[in-house]
Amino acid sequence: MHKRILPVVALGAAATLGLAACAGGATDSGNSGSADGEGQELTVWIMKGTNPDATAFYDKVSEAFEDETGATVTIEEIQWADAHDRFVTSIAGGTTPDVAETGTTWTAEFADAGALEPLDEYVDAEKGLRDDLVEGLAVAGTYEDELYGMPWYAGVRSIVYRTDVFEELGLEAPKTWDDIVTAGEAIKAAKPEMLPFPVAGDAEFQVYPWVWGAGGEIATQDGGEWTSELDSSESQAGIEFYTGLATQHGFSSAGATTWKETDLRDAFTQGNVAMMLSGSWTPKALIEANPDLEGKIGAAVIPGEDGGIAPSVLGGSHLSVFNTTKNADLAWEFVKLMSTGEFAEQWSNETGYFPGVQSAMEEALASTDPLVAPFAEQMVDGGASVPVTPNFGAVQAKKTTNSMIQAILSGQKDVETATKDAAAEMTELLNQK
Repeated sequence: MHKRILPVVALGAAATLGLAACAGGATDSGNSGSADGEGQELTVWIMKGTNPDATAFYDKVSEAFEDETGATVTIEEIQWADAHDRFVTSIAGGTTPDVAETGTTWTAEFADAGALEPLDEYVDAEKGLRDDLVEGLAVAGTYEDELYGMPWYAGVRSIVYRTDVFEELGLEAPKTWDDIVTAGEAIKAAKPEMLPFPVAGDAEFQVYPWVWGAGGEIATQDGGEWTSELDSSESQAGIEFYTGLATQHGFSSAGATTWKETDLRDAFTQGNVAMMLSGSWTPKALIEANPDLEGKIGAAVIPGEDGGIAPSVLGGSHLSVFNTTKNADLAWEFVKLMSTGEFAEQWSNETGYFPGVQSAMEEALASTDPLVAPFAEQMVDGGASVPVTPNFGAVQAKKTTNSMIQAILSGQKDVETATKDAAAEMTELLNQK
């Protein structure tokens, strides 16, 4: 069977459905244990920094959980930088928490290690919940046809641009790739001190929208074998366009060849960038860092080559139940409380990320805020996942994609050579046992 990662489908009528059926009551899932938690305690690991004011939120969740189940919960914040190694050590030693936030690219790895409880029975026991999950996050949380990561929150990258510059030059937000070039050429001519659309060479997730937008794929699976398709004609066309913004059109700079996303945002904040790809969680931070940008920033979906929406990687997290827990039913009740209903909405409002269930996104989808609505549209109509395999972490660790882009930007390799080399390396890494 030929398996490919599909973008999120449109919400349709599902966006108007409430989640009352998911908001309360214990689950009779057929799993061992009981959701009655009188006198029991759960340990939960959450990554530190996503929500800067998390203490009050955790207190409220803990109180609600105790009122509902009788159990207490200890929430420990873990630094992102240390988290993966800590998970690996705790899995090896059998000391994992009951519940933890798992990054979307980690869930398959931990499931493959046999550390996680499948959540399908729990989700299916909640009326309407399966159809309410944001599809891109659900795909990323599914390994070998079982759901191990409950979608919790996500952000997505779209185009962020200087509305004041566009208005001054009589430009509109780009709707095709040709529009990006047209706008960039106008900005380059009128404002030579600005980079129209810098290409950050050390920013992997900036690359894939152009691959998908041209009809290409990162990698596909046929049976048990993965094959990178970065060297397909479609993928090469997308990468040719993206790197060409620098090499052909001069919209970038030599320094940007080594930029990370943080460097890109810093340059935008300093007023040196007119257009960039950036996350839904960043506009507020950009304005906080430079109040002069208030009212001067807009957002737009990433266009496909000839229009529509190019898929963009959903970055975010799942909530997973580890199989060392003494009460999986109770652990699920905590996961459900955090990821659906009022607490999903509150977390979204406080962090700037989007919730992992469609019904909690009603406000964002209905928003007329120019810094909210385009990101919401991008997420539900054009959100996608990188290949769901435990080995994709090895691809990221090797920086296969970034090295490919940097080789093209620096002139060391042409697009055809760089993509063929990257595809060969990625294929080997994805199929390692």
